[in-house]
Amino acid sequence: MTANTLTGLVLDAQIAADRVLREQIGFCGAVFMDPSADMVALNQNITYPIVPTIVPTAVTPAMVPSEPAGQTVGYGQMAISKAYKAPFVWRGEEQKSISKIYDNVKQDQLAQAFRSIINLVEYDLFLAAKQGASRAYGTAGATPFGTAADLSDVAQVRQILVDNGAWTSDMHFVLNTSTGTNIRSKQSSLFKVNEAGSAELLREGNLGRLQGFDFHESSQIIAHPKGTAANYLADLTAGYAAGSTTVHVDTGTGTILAGDILTNTKTARDTNKYVVNTGFAGDGDGDIVLAKPGNRVAWVNNDPVAVGNNYTGNFAFERNAIHCLTRVPELPKEGALGEHEIITDPYSGISFLLSVYPGYHLVLIEVSLAWGSKAVKPEAIAILLG
Repeated sequence: MTANTLTGLVLDAQIAADRVLREQIGFCGAVFMDPSADMVALNQNITYPIVPTIVPTAVTPAMVPSEPAGQTVGYGQMAISKAYKAPFVWRGEEQKSISKIYDNVKQDQLAQAFRSIINLVEYDLFLAAKQGASRAYGTAGATPFGTAADLSDVAQVRQILVDNGAWTSDMHFVLNTSTGTNIRSKQSSLFKVNEAGSAELLREGNLGRLQGFDFHESSQIIAHPKGTAANYLADLTAGYAAGSTTVHVDTGTGTILAGDILTNTKTARDTNKYVVNTGFAGDGDGDIVLAKPGNRVAWVNNDPVAVGNNYTGNFAFERNAIHCLTRVPELPKEGALGEHEIITDPYSGISFLLSVYPGYHLVLIEVSLAWGSKAVKPEAIAILLG
């Protein structure tokens, strides 16, 4: 086992001045933290119902009510798919050599352990939002909110959610940091002191609320590299009615990836930008799946379709549209080596398992977490391109 390197810490006057950095984790505070995580083991599915639309019919007077047709209630599944640990080790002599600041160093190591695992959770939530969104608005490659006093970007994305029927009582908007910078630097109209006399955006940089959204930032949002698709056509003689989610394409080349922005490029056909939920390996013909609620305008056989450019997204959603399952890794009922307790990271609010394994003249300390994430309601997620 490799020894720790403590050169520079073994001093007569020892002080711990380092403070562990923490990235922005906007998704962790914006999504629904699902309490059902404790019910399942690693990679065991949780099943949730998806109730179909009920089509209204005319009221026809009669002595008895007519019997409605039965429904097929669908379902979705998600799982706790990952369990990760962040360990570190100390020898007794190492602890002795920095005894005055050992507790400070260990505290910072714990903070680094929380940080590393939380960033993995945040990245998974970003992927779930990107690949599970319904539609997109904006220009790929152009950072939003770049025009002073123009808030149409947030208004247009809000319209996508409203048109899809999303609840508006608990909406969140997670921005990449470049977009957050544009708001702070370009949107001086938001630097208004409210009735209570506070001006958090101006003085503190807190983005707060705008047009019904709680705004957040995430450091884990990265650029989406588009697929290589070219010259694909929608392939169905009868065409695709509005609301279709599975589209067969042919004649083209290259890949269509989950998270790509797909458009029907037939002149005057459809101006919407759709998010690909399930992609296509490319070359020849195959199926792609658009996130619900599918295309808003009927497509005709042989309509050309194309993927948009690379983009760095910003994600608007209703809290319940994205679920995150977290729990501590399960220990055997008969007991386990070492000592274990649950400790909550004050930055994220997520609880971890802290384990201490005493060894021969050393101790192993480990922070661990199990989690899973999924976009369960694509209709309530939209992307603002950047």
